[in-house]
Amino acid sequence: MNRTGAATVGHTLHAGVATVTLDRPAASNALDCAMKNGLLQVLSELQAENDARAVVITATGRNFCVGQDLAEHVEALRADPAHAMDTVREHYNPVMTALAALEVPVVVAINGACVGAGLGLALAADIRIAGSGARFATAFTGIGLAADSALSASLPRAIGASRATAMFLLGDTIDAGTAQEWGLVHQVVDDDSVVDVATSVASRLANGPTAAFQSVKALLRDNAAAPLRDVLEREAQAQQRLGGSVDHSAAVAAFLAKAKPVFVGH
Repeated sequence: MNRTGAATVGHTLHAGVATVTLDRPAASNALDCAMKNGLLQVLSELQAENDARAVVITATGRNFCVGQDLAEHVEALRADPAHAMDTVREHYNPVMTALAALEVPVVVAINGACVGAGLGLALAADIRIAGSGARFATAFTGIGLAADSALSASLPRAIGASRATAMFLLGDTIDAGTAQEWGLVHQVVDDDSVVDVATSVASRLANGPTAAFQSVKALLRDNAAAPLRDVLEREAQAQQRLGGSVDHSAAVAAFLAKAKPVFVGH
C-alpha cells in the first residue's frame, strides 16, 4: 500500500480498482491537515494518472471518519481565531472538488461513525455500502457551526429536505437501517464484509461501460440545482463567520472536556 501524509492515506490499484484508505484509526480517522493534504494528493494522482476504472474509499479501524480533528482545530482557534476556518477553503473545498472531478464510479465502504466532513466524503461517492454498525450524523450545529464539504447540497439530495434539515438542526444520529430506508446508503451488510462488498461492487463497475458511467456522472452533476462551486463558497462563508463565534469556541472546549455545551446564540 502506498502511503502519503503524516497521518497516512493508503492507495492501491488492482485490476482497475483503486482503493483509497483513510488510515488514522487511533483518532477515528479524524481529518487533520496531514490527512486532508494526503487525501487531496491521492485524489489528484488518481485523476492525473487515469489508470483506475473505479475507486473504493474505505478506512481502517472501528470508524470511517468522525470529521474534523477538533484537537487540531482548537489549536488553530487559539493561535489565530480569525483564520481558524481557513481550512474550509484551503483543504475541504479542494478535496471535495477533486472527488467531484473523478470521472470513474466511486464506491465508499462505511464502518462505524460517519460524521461531519466524513459524511460529506461519503456523500461525494456514487454508491455507499454501510456496515450494520454504521451510524451517521452531521455534527456541525453541535459545535456551533453550519455545514461544509458540500453537505448542505448533498444531504438534501440524498434524503430529502425535511430529513436533512432535521439532521442538521437536531443533530440526531441515524443508524445504518434508517440510512438505507432514507436512501442515504445503497446497501447494508455485515460489518466484517463491508470492504469486500464495496470492492466487489467497484470491480463490477470497473468491468462495465466506463464511458457511459462517465456521461451519467456528468449529467447527474451538471443537472443538479446548484453548482458545486457556489455551494462550497456559501458554506465556506458560513463556517468562517461561525468559526469566530462564542458558541463554537465554547462548544469545542466542552467537547474536549466531555461536558455539555451551553449555547448563547452568538
